[in-house]
Amino acid sequence: SRGERMVELLKQDQYKPMDVSHQVVSIFVGANGYLDDLPVEEVLRFEEEFLAHLLSEHPEILSDIKEQGEITDDTDAELRKIIEGFKKDQFKVED
Repeated sequence: SRGERMVELLKQDQYKPMDVSHQVVSIFVGANGYLDDLPVEEVLRFEEEFLAHLLSEHPEILSDIKEQGEITDDTDAELRKIIEGFKKDQFKVED
């Protein structure tokens, strides 16, 4: 079932390519199991809302990924905290 969620994450609109740092974060979220408890139909909404949250509240994470060309250990730890907090406090699965 993780594979289904990863396929959803990798979908992009034809004329709206996703920034590489956004792609890296999306794959990180999916590959590390943060979407495993979400229904597949909620994955794209989660991705959209989480990336918007990162852009507005934690742009330094995306900047660090762009500058370093990877997710460093410090960024990894911070990103995990941000994802967990976002899932707990801000993202609610729609019924």
